[in-house]
Amino acid sequence: MTTVTSPLAGRAVGLANVPDPVFSGAMVGPGTAIDPVREPTEAVAPVDGLVVSMHPHAFVVVDADGHGVLTHLGIDTVQLNGEGFELLVGKGDEVKRGQPVIRWNPAAVEAAGKSPISPIVALEASAEALADVAESGEITPGGELFTWN
Repeated sequence: MTTVTSPLAGRAVGLANVPDPVFSGAMVGPGTAIDPVREPTEAVAPVDGLVVSMHPHAFVVVDADGHGVLTHLGIDTVQLNGEGFELLVGKGDEVKRGQPVIRWNPAAVEAAGKSPISPIVALEASAEALADVAESGEITPGGELFTWN
């Protein structure tokens, strides 16, 4: 079993409330989303593992059980071409849960006309594989988002 923790401080809102049909329809995979605090912050690793994908707006960490967890910082933020995002680790790096991965500013994302709501998704998983999914309430970095059986 893998416990996936929040990479961000903010409010859990659930995938259904993400303003993007690919995420809200769980087409990428099941999980939840965080509406982050509007201040410069660091997104941290949600699990211990290997960074297998790294972009300014998104990263995937695969844990020892082979579970891939996508953290996507905001919606349509790929269109910002990396502006306002600072990578703190690289693809191929080993990370520990809670380790800073990307520095960004959700308020700047919002000012650029994009939603800062950030999906955290269990890749290649079924909804039935997840338990205790946080879909509401305040959350801190490292707070439990869901378990993956």
